[in-house]
Amino acid sequence: MGTVRVMFDVYSSCRRVDRGDLSLAVADHGPEDGIPVLLLHGFPDSARLWRHQVPALTGAGYRVLAPDLRGFGRSDPVTPDACGMGELVADAVAVLDEAGIDRAHVVGHDWGSAIAWAIALSAPKRLRSVTALSVGHPTSFRSAGAAQLEKSWYMLFFQFEGIAEAAVAADDWKWLRLWSRSCGEADSWIADLSRPGRLASALAIYRANSRPETYVAPPKHYPPIELPVMGVWSSNDLALTERQMVGSGEHVAGEWRYERIEGAGHWIPVEAPDALNALLLDWLAGK
Repeated sequence: MGTVRVMFDVYSSCRRVDRGDLSLAVADHGPEDGIPVLLLHGFPDSARLWRHQVPALTGAGYRVLAPDLRGFGRSDPVTPDACGMGELVADAVAVLDEAGIDRAHVVGHDWGSAIAWAIALSAPKRLRSVTALSVGHPTSFRSAGAAQLEKSWYMLFFQFEGIAEAAVAADDWKWLRLWSRSCGEADSWIADLSRPGRLASALAIYRANSRPETYVAPPKHYPPIELPVMGVWSSNDLALTERQMVGSGEHVAGEWRYERIEGAGHWIPVEAPDALNALLLDWLAGK
């Protein structure tokens, strides 16, 4: 008999964190003195992605912070010129600062993983460990060859302002519904993205950080990451190859752990919640 789940509302404990003229929605759960875990979602999600992980982590005594990234969910919308990786990292650090947290574990999925890697590279003293779901180290991602480039086709398509929006929303969001068929998240995504200007706001993260010229430039090289890092990839991921995650270990000087989840698609937190929760609780213990 399968696990019976009570639907958890991540926004049941939520506050605003201001970043200049922009306001972020941040879910905050668990004991105030618990070891903090920062959860960062990707496209086209919100903090709701983590609805199965928050109860598991708080039940183990962790304090969990799960912001809606700028441009997503209940956070303020943005344009590409306000959505560069530097701003996304600064948002994450501001969430920790506002909560009075010096160091946290960070768990990211999709673009949240890219942000987690970027924090580890630019502000490592703010982290205890990194867990990257689906998306590997930026150099490994860019060095993963033609198979990864083929899977990343949509990142280039999203650069066409207006055209991408029209295509994604056409025929009652048919493209998005097909894209999400493994995870069943389409209705909640569409509810968010149907609001005026919100689809363009969500696509801003691609337009700011995945410009076409980056695909022909040599991969950037960064100093090795000294933190403990766990990379998690799922065998049915439609957007990422295993190579780009496995290769991430070459860029980690600290403890490196790789885990493969069989049978799950791209959205690991909702497609394989029990497996992910078990990995997280085992990995975070003692760090």
